[in-house]
Amino acid sequence: MVILWWCVLGFLTAGYFALAGYDYGVGMLLGRLGRDEAGRRRVLGAFGPFFLANEVWLVAAVGVLFGAFPHLEGKVFAGAYIPVVTLLLGLVTFTAAVQLRSRRPDARRGAWTLAITVGAWVTAVSWGVFLGNLVLGLPLDAAGKPSGDVLAVFSPYALLWGAGFVALFALQGAAFLAVRAPAEFTAHANRIAKALLAPALAFLVVAVVWGAVETSASWSVLPAIVLAFGALGVAAAALRAGRHKTALVATMTLSASPVVAVGTARLPDALVSSVDGGFSLSLTEAATSTEMLGLLTFVLPPALVAIAAVQWVTWRRHDTRVDQRSLLHF
Repeated sequence: MVILWWCVLGFLTAGYFALAGYDYGVGMLLGRLGRDEAGRRRVLGAFGPFFLANEVWLVAAVGVLFGAFPHLEGKVFAGAYIPVVTLLLGLVTFTAAVQLRSRRPDARRGAWTLAITVGAWVTAVSWGVFLGNLVLGLPLDAAGKPSGDVLAVFSPYALLWGAGFVALFALQGAAFLAVRAPAEFTAHANRIAKALLAPALAFLVVAVVWGAVETSASWSVLPAIVLAFGALGVAAAALRAGRHKTALVATMTLSASPVVAVGTARLPDALVSSVDGGFSLSLTEAATSTEMLGLLTFVLPPALVAIAAVQWVTWRRHDTRVDQRSLLHF
């Protein structure tokens, strides 16, 4: 039962990265692709119908974390307090700016555009730093409390992950715009996506090699590594062939693969410390009682069906490119 709920948590979190990653990627690329107000509105309109539905996956994942693994969430948030706070600030800034930017047709929108871009960058970097710390281990002492060095979470390895997630999300955003943005944006989005392939590959190679040296990761992480490199290879081939929908699916898989790596790298532990003689927490210790997990199981199927149905309907209703006749949500 514990393994089942660990997989559910991983599925929801990976789904969030696969879907919301292009939201933040588009936000980071907004100034590069939307050179005037009309262009920026059409770029935002490309992901406008999707981004709130994409955020639901994160809400569901946090709900599973709190409900199924209550002994884990407190340790994670305590050990990575600063990245979590910056992540929340980035998410709030990005989401609010996207929704408020076009409320008044006569308003000046430069500040909102800047807020979207900054919020997207902060969110991408924060997610990378957060997950990099989960791979390396959080700075927790033997009692499971923060070690006292508040800057320990910004280790070089964690910062590598922060930079890597900028590349992954930007690549995903460019592939998304090649599919959904107006046709005149396609060639530019394709060039940006192909330029981002090298930074994404560099991140994967360095993160894997460095992680193998710095950590005692389990062999169970190998499928996630193969998945990441395979997805990047498919994305590269699809972009060069102009098969942008295939490239989008591949980049979505690529953005989700670090979640799979984090979830499998330390099995059977759910959390470890980067401090010598520090804290560790197994999956069994992190989970709630068997009775509560059994009760949550009754809630799981309808919730997953509802989330998947909303996503499917949203994509079905907005499966064509943005053009001059499209309703621009933002």
